[in-house]
Amino acid sequence: MNLVYFDLESQKLFGDVGGRDPSKLLLACGVTWSTVRNDFAIYREKDASALIAELKSADRVIGFNIIQFDYEVLRPYAPNENLRSFRSTDMLQDIYRTLNFRLSLDSVARATLGTAKTADGIKSVEWFKNGELDKVAEYCKSDVDITRRVYEFGRDNAFVYYYSKLGSKLKVAVNWK
Repeated sequence: MNLVYFDLESQKLFGDVGGRDPSKLLLACGVTWSTVRNDFAIYREKDASALIAELKSADRVIGFNIIQFDYEVLRPYAPNENLRSFRSTDMLQDIYRTLNFRLSLDSVARATLGTAKTADGIKSVEWFKNGELDKVAEYCKSDVDITRRVYEFGRDNAFVYYYSKLGSKLKVAVNWK
């Protein structure tokens, strides 16, 4: 079974495109980690079709907010493909269904793994605009690794931790078998 963990970084922010439409943000970098390959793959904008092909061929694509964000960023690169039909586990959607509010990957990673994200999407766009593409790729790889580790923890323990707005460490049940 080939599980593909996935994240992407965009070239632009919502403020740059005058609205909240992820399909206008453009792909800066996409990263996958495949259980078959046991390694990362990095995709630039010119490689979008290869990235989409890998996601489509996966037995399951796993990510954090991939349904409403990442797949929407990719939509212009595959206008005839229904990306939402890919077999996917969107960890944010699963957590939202239980809690009825959104969490950040950073909150879940810090509470569950004791690991913070190395940057954020705003910094990534800044790096992209400055031509620092290797920094964008390394940050995206780090997010994919964190996503994979959080997913595996949740799969193995049937819960993950997160921090409340008041700073309490809380538990949320997940079913990622």
